Amino acid sequence: MAFETITEMFLQTTTEYADSYLYFARRSGHWEGLRGKDIRATVEDLAYGLVSMGVGKGVKAAILSSNSPRWAMADYGILCTGAATVTIYPTLIPAQVAYILKHSESQVVFAQDEEQAEKVFSQWDELPDLKAMIVMNGAQVSGLGGQKEGRQVMSYIELLDAGHDENQERDFEALCRIAQPDDLLTLIYTSGTTAEPKGVMLSHHNLVTNIHAASECIKLYDYDSLLSFLPLSHSFERMAGHFLAFSRGASVYYAQSIEAVADNMREVKPTILLAVPRFYEKVYNRVIESVSASPALRQKIFWWALGQGKAMLAFTMAGKRPGWWLKMKHRLASKLVFSKLKDRVGGRIRFFVSGAAPLSADIAEFFAALDMVILEGYGLTETSPALSINTLEKFKFGKVGAAIPGVELKISAEGEILTRGANIMLGYFKDSAATAEAIDSDGWFHTGDIGELDEDGFLKITDRKKSMLVTSAGKNVAPAPLENALVLSPYIEQVYIIGDKRNFISALLVPNFEKLETFADEAGLPDRSRSALIADAQVNALVEQEVEAAMEPFSRYERVRKFTLLPREFTIEEDELTPTLKVKRRVVSKHFEAEIETLYEGANPPA
Repeated sequence: MAFETITEMFLQTTTEYADSYLYFARRSGHWEGLRGKDIRATVEDLAYGLVSMGVGKGVKAAILSSNSPRWAMADYGILCTGAATVTIYPTLIPAQVAYILKHSESQVVFAQDEEQAEKVFSQWDELPDLKAMIVMNGAQVSGLGGQKEGRQVMSYIELLDAGHDENQERDFEALCRIAQPDDLLTLIYTSGTTAEPKGVMLSHHNLVTNIHAASECIKLYDYDSLLSFLPLSHSFERMAGHFLAFSRGASVYYAQSIEAVADNMREVKPTILLAVPRFYEKVYNRVIESVSASPALRQKIFWWALGQGKAMLAFTMAGKRPGWWLKMKHRLASKLVFSKLKDRVGGRIRFFVSGAAPLSADIAEFFAALDMVILEGYGLTETSPALSINTLEKFKFGKVGAAIPGVELKISAEGEILTRGANIMLGYFKDSAATAEAIDSDGWFHTGDIGELDEDGFLKITDRKKSMLVTSAGKNVAPAPLENALVLSPYIEQVYIIGDKRNFISALLVPNFEKLETFADEAGLPDRSRSALIADAQVNALVEQEVEAAMEPFSRYERVRKFTLLPREFTIEEDELTPTLKVKRRVVSKHFEAEIETLYEGANPPA
C-alpha cells in the first residue's frame, strides 16, 4: 500500500478490508469483531463530533485509557480531523496526567471510565486549555465531578451522536486529506526514568516511513492476528500493533487485562505477539519451573528435545542444511515437546517480537530452540520508534538486528549510538534546548544508549548512557547484562544493580516469593512470611548460590559482591517502574536508600 499520511492509510485499509474483521474485544464471554466498514463509520462520526467541538488542525486531543477498539478508533477520529493525538498511560497518577494535559495544551481528552475521568476532574482547575472530556465506557457523566463553566463532558455515544448528522453536508475523504506528511501526528511523553517526561513530536511522515521500513523486515499479512496488551500509549505498540497491523489488514484482539493474557492467547490463537523482555522472562521461568516439577523421564525428554532444537538452530543460523538424522530427531522433539509448549500460546505463533528493553541472549536462544523465534528490535520514542530489528531470515542472539531501510546507525567515539533518517522526531515540544542537545547540526540523533556494531552491521546494546556505573576504581560497568543474567534464576523476580562511585557492585533483589515458599516447605522453615523469608540464613544462602552462578561469565570487577533481599516488588503504583516495566533508577534509589547504604557499611565484601 502506498500512503503518505496515517489518515490516507486509514482510508485505504477501510476500503480494501471493508468486510474483514479487524478489531476484536471480549464481551459477555465471547470475542466480538468490528469490520473495516464498521470502524470507518464509527471513526467518521467521531471525527465530525470532534469537529463540532472545534477540534482540527493545530489542536491536540488526548487519550487516557487502556487498550481497546475504542482507543484505536478515538486515535483515528482525532487524526482524521487534522489534529494530533496525545497519549497518556492510564496507570499515571492525577498529578502526572495533569502535567501532560497542561504541557501538551490538550483541548479535549478521552477518559476510559469514571476512575480515569476523576483524575482529570481533580486537576481541571489547573488546565486552562482543556475544554472537553469524553468518557468512553458507559459512565454516568452527569455525576462526574459536576459541571463548571467552560467545561463540556459527554459520553462516547453522545460524541458519536453529535457527529452523526445526516442533514450535514460532509466529505470524510476530504477531511482525512487535511493532514499533510509533515504535520504533527502525535505527542508521546517519554517515561521519565531519570527526569521529567518530555513531549516527543512525531509527524505523519515519521510514522509512515517507519511503518514502510519495518514492513520490509517483518512481514505481516491480512491473515495474521495479534493480541494487543502492551500500552497503546507507548510508541512500540502504537506503531507496530496499531498502525502497521492495520495497514496490512491484520486482525487485532485487545486483551482483557495483563492478567488475562495467558488465557486470551489460548482463545484467540495469535500468529504474532509483541511484548517486552519481562514477559518472555516470566514465560521462561514458568516453563523451567514446570519442567523441574515433572517426573524424571519427562524432564529427560524435555532437555533432550531442547538439545535437538539447539542443534537444528546452529545449522539454521549458519545457513546450512541439517542431515536426515537430525531432522528426524527434531521432528520427534517437535511432536513430544515443542508442539505442546506452542499450544500454551495458542498454537499458531509465527514469531514473537521484543522491544523497549534489552532481551537476554539466553532467553532468545531458549525460545528459538523451541521453534518459537523472538525477533528482538531496538528503537526509541524519538525515532518513531524502530531503528533496527532481527528478521526471520537472519537473526543473532544478544543483538537487536541491523538497521531497517532508510535508517543510518553509527557509534560515536564515546560509544554512544547515533542515528539519522526520516523517522527522527520533529523535536521535543516547547523544549528547543533539549532538542538541540539530542539532534546535532548534521541531523544525527543521540540516543543516549551505549552499543557496538559488528561486521554484519548488527547492533548490540550495552546499556543506557545515563545508567552506566563507574566504580570508585574507574571501572565502567553496564547494569543491564548483570540484571538480565540474574533474572534467569527462578528465585529472582526483579533486580536493581548499584555501584556508581562505589568500590564494588551490589544489588537489590526482589525474590520470587512463590518459589521461596516452596523452598521453605521443603526446608521445614517455620515462618513463611515475606519478612521472615528474606531474613532467613538458608534462603540467603540459596540466593547467594544463584547470584554466584549468574556472575560466573563476568569480569571480577563487574560481579555482584553483595545483595539484599527486598520484601516487595517494584511497582508502577509506587512510581518505581515505567508503564513498560523499566526500573526508574532515581526513584528506586530514593525509596531504598537505607538498604543501599547498609550494603556499603563496614568492611569490604568477601573476595
